[in-house]
Order: sequence, then C-alpha cells, then structure tokens
Amino acid sequence: EPRKKYDKYGDRWEQAEQIEEMERHRAQAGFGGGFSFDRGFGDVDLGSMFGGIFGTGPRGARRGQDVEAPAEITLEQAASGTTRTVNLQGRETCGACRGSGGVGNARCQTCRGAGAISKPRRLEVKVPPGVRTGSRIRVAGEGQPGLGGGGSGDLYLLVTVLPHAYFERNGDDLSVDVSVPYLEAILGGEVEAPTLSGQVILTIPPLTQNGRRFRLSGKGMPVLGSQGHRGDLVARVNVMLPDELTEVERALFEELRQTKTTAQAAS
Repeated sequence: EPRKKYDKYGDRWEQAEQIEEMERHRAQAGFGGGFSFDRGFGDVDLGSMFGGIFGTGPRGARRGQDVEAPAEITLEQAASGTTRTVNLQGRETCGACRGSGGVGNARCQTCRGAGAISKPRRLEVKVPPGVRTGSRIRVAGEGQPGLGGGGSGDLYLLVTVLPHAYFERNGDDLSVDVSVPYLEAILGGEVEAPTLSGQVILTIPPLTQNGRRFRLSGKGMPVLGSQGHRGDLVARVNVMLPDELTEVERALFEELRQTKTTAQAAS
C-alpha cells in the first residue's frame, strides 16, 4: 500500500489521504446544486487552504456563475410555446489548459491563468406553453464556465408576457369583453366570442344584463407542465346601444313604452 501511494504521489505519499480528500471536494464543486466552494467556504482559495500540501499550485475547482437573460413574448406565444435566441457574452473553458489555469507548473498563457476565455455565442431556448410573467426557464450548464475544472453555471431565461389588446390573464384563465347588440341582449340570440384559437359561438339568453359573465371551459391558457389541461375563458357581456334610431325604430320603441306605461297603470 505505501508503495502504491509513493508511485502515485511521489515524495508527498504520506499526505495521500489529504490529497484524495481534496480531489473529492474539487469534483463535487462542479455540480449544480451540490457543494460549491463559493458557498461552502466563503470564496476560499484552495491554494492557500492546502498550501502545506500543494504550495502555490493552481486554484481549486469553482462552479461557474449563473446567467440571467430577459425574454419578452406575446400572449399568443405564451399559449402555444415558442423559442428565443439568447445572445451571451460569456466565457468558454480554455482548451489549452482545460480550465485548470496552468500548463504543468506554469500559468496558462492562453487564458492568463483564468481557466476560461471570453467568447460570444448564441443559444436557442425553448419556451414551453403556459409560461407567465415571472416564469424562469432553467437551461442547465449554459451559464459561465467554471474555473479550475469546475462545472458550468446555469442559464435562466426570465419571461415577461406582454399585455394583450383584448385578453386579460388571471393565472391560467383569460377574460375578454364580448359586444352584444341590444336586441340580442333583450330577446336572446347568438354572438361570436374571440378566443386565442379563433372565434366561437356564444349563446345569449333573453334579458341578458350588461356585464354578465359566461365561462367557456378549456378556452383559457395551457396549464404549465400539464399536458392537455387549460384554464377557462370568461366572456363579459358589453351590451351595445345604437348610435341613432330610424323613424320606424323610434316609433316602435315609443309604442313599446306606451304599452308598458299602460300595463303599469293597470296593475
């Protein structure tokens, strides 16, 4: 056993256990959500922490920083899903030193010891149906590269859904105003109501009051992460009065008013 340690670590074979423990920590530091020296040790440089073993060797592995990018989409895009191109002025792991910052015992001249080089890049990110303002889409491993062989951070796409000219959103439900001619509101009838997928027929019962609401099941927004489930559409009645009346229409309304006045007096 001592011979194996000497063959692997040379004159430092007596510190083999400390070295192996150090390597385990470095490996763990590269995984998102796992151990990170930035969080666990308050940005401690491993070169100083284990100076007795490594002297002034390269820094320990550090996970790359997460990156946030904004994305504005329309309500229709939020309903159907879309893609967004993200332009990143990020960093790429240095190929010369493979992110270690050094080649042999010397500092890497390509990245000047940083372990990464600057490089712009474009990334296509899928936006799933049902997202809303404030949704964060995580793309694992597409953030800044790590240092010293550490893993890359994550990319977070911050979604903003733009206001719509007609529809209002409340969670997974939508609401919209539907114009109903006054005769249909009084006598009943059918009108067209807009949805994100096209017009539907809305049946108006007689004597429908202005502001009445009708709920159309499954005509709202897709439920994020739930295949086939959608919210509802709430149609608000907006009774439309005419801007003017013909002589015939006015005469008919006058006759109707007289009839109601006579009926009320008789009762």
